[in-house]
Amino acid sequence: MFVFALALLLLVCANSVLSKTVTYNWDITWVTASPDGFARPVIGINGKWPCPAVHVDLGDRLVVHVNNALGNESTSLHWHGLHQRDTQSMDGSTGASQCPIPPGSQFTYDFIVDQPGTYWYHSHNMGQYPDGLRGPLIVHDAAAPYADKVDEEIIFTVTDWYHEQMPALLNSYQSRRNEEQTDGLEPIPDGPLINDQLGQKIKIEPGKTYLLRVIHMGNFVGMAIVFDGHPFTVVEVDGVYTEETYVGEKNIRVATGQRWSFLFTAKPTADKNYAIFMTEDINMFPPPPNYNPNTTAYLVYDEQKPLPPDLEIQGFDFFDDMSLIPADRMPLLDKVDHHILLETGFTNISGVHRAAINGVTYLFQKVPSLYTALSVGPQYASNPAVYGVNSNPIILKKGEVVEIVLNNNHGNLHPWHLHGHQFQSIQRSDPQSGPFTSYNKLPPIPMRRDTIMANIQSHLVVRFTADNPGVWLFHCHVEWHVEAGLTVTMIEAPEELQDLKIPNDHFQSCHNYGMQTEGNAAGRLNDPLNLNGSVTQPSTNVTGALFPSKTDGQTGNQNSNRRRNRHMGRQLLDQTPAEILHGSS
Repeated sequence: MFVFALALLLLVCANSVLSKTVTYNWDITWVTASPDGFARPVIGINGKWPCPAVHVDLGDRLVVHVNNALGNESTSLHWHGLHQRDTQSMDGSTGASQCPIPPGSQFTYDFIVDQPGTYWYHSHNMGQYPDGLRGPLIVHDAAAPYADKVDEEIIFTVTDWYHEQMPALLNSYQSRRNEEQTDGLEPIPDGPLINDQLGQKIKIEPGKTYLLRVIHMGNFVGMAIVFDGHPFTVVEVDGVYTEETYVGEKNIRVATGQRWSFLFTAKPTADKNYAIFMTEDINMFPPPPNYNPNTTAYLVYDEQKPLPPDLEIQGFDFFDDMSLIPADRMPLLDKVDHHILLETGFTNISGVHRAAINGVTYLFQKVPSLYTALSVGPQYASNPAVYGVNSNPIILKKGEVVEIVLNNNHGNLHPWHLHGHQFQSIQRSDPQSGPFTSYNKLPPIPMRRDTIMANIQSHLVVRFTADNPGVWLFHCHVEWHVEAGLTVTMIEAPEELQDLKIPNDHFQSCHNYGMQTEGNAAGRLNDPLNLNGSVTQPSTNVTGALFPSKTDGQTGNQNSNRRRNRHMGRQLLDQTPAEILHGSS
């Protein structure tokens, strides 16, 4: 027993020595950039854009000190794919786990990174991140199943890019005019980017084996990718190691929010360079005349040799991620305790094109849902009413196996992302197959990931264990649809959260923003079941993360904000943040 105890102590000490604290000090700032030749304001970090890649090792503590220096917009940072066990307040989703960080305020994210793999960070605040506030987050693992095969790693980000800024685009998208004239169509991107540029050249050395980390950091459309002459092997999706699965000559389809990691071995000689072809999925929007959804990057073996011509693709043969098997071979969760049916689609509310789940559109409430769970008391925290009807709350009990059946009753594709968990992907039906009626053959070892694409007019079935108490969003990762209300809130084992401590700077951010930190969705602490004043109607004047003010006290400096807004081509509206967020109630 003594020998075992000593060995355990030595192991703990070794891990504590190996783990380190990785600290970043970030000013969130405006930067002018022209990744496709069109100059526009973008949101960068410490005066630079693209935003930096974050690299940590498994087990590290990550500390990011954020200073919102934008002047005219609030912000936040979400660590996409990280489950935030025991650090639920660090998830970064405004309205769920925190208040927006207003201009001039500071906010610290501090958590242990206990999941290996490929992730990314982005603003999770009122449609902001497509303006540039997003970057890769890589968690290195010396014990990864494929580690001994890798000579070098390549980060490969993909995105759809817009020339107009999000507040103006959201204002147009969520307008009565857009509903009347286009039946609520989403703004169309100006084109795709690879690693936030056009014509990216990736240096390759003959004979080396590369780990390619693909991250879709875009707003809207899925991407199809073809690497000419270089077959791939899948080794990870969304932070889940997979059994090595040969893709061969099949094409890769990546949805917004998804990550894929591949192994490929370079050619033995540098005889020529190769093209990487990527195209936007134009099934998701009607392309205007002369629209170009394509872009080309290059695997460059020899800089002295010419670049190859663009590939001509006659059709796609996509690899099916549902066939992947997790490396840990976790079996099917076959005893379901909690069945959830989500009917998803779009509707007209007050003349505006809104998303709805089970007939309800998600709306930002007056108190973040996590703060409601912590403040109304354990006797009310498990009552969905206190979170407000329009937070779309679903209460989960600790330890139960949850099954979500999602019927996509809409004529578009939707990438669904779950915070706080990776789910088993049980069933995904073909396009136009309609709602769920029965199971097909259940997979004995299902693929797991945290983001999955639902086909047009079809259904999904996913399962997970409610083993991570917290407030977790489940939403479409098309940012237009998030802002239109295609979200539910999973309130998971709230009775287990009661001892969670919210850092003082998080509360101060709420105070500076003018948002309440206690009570139900209406901000009522002493009468939690009285929801009078909760938010039930969407705004008809959506302006995204813009932070207008009537007094200096709300934003720090009204005049400097006005000057910055004129510089950015925006005009501050004469409304408070609460009026813009909450609309009429």
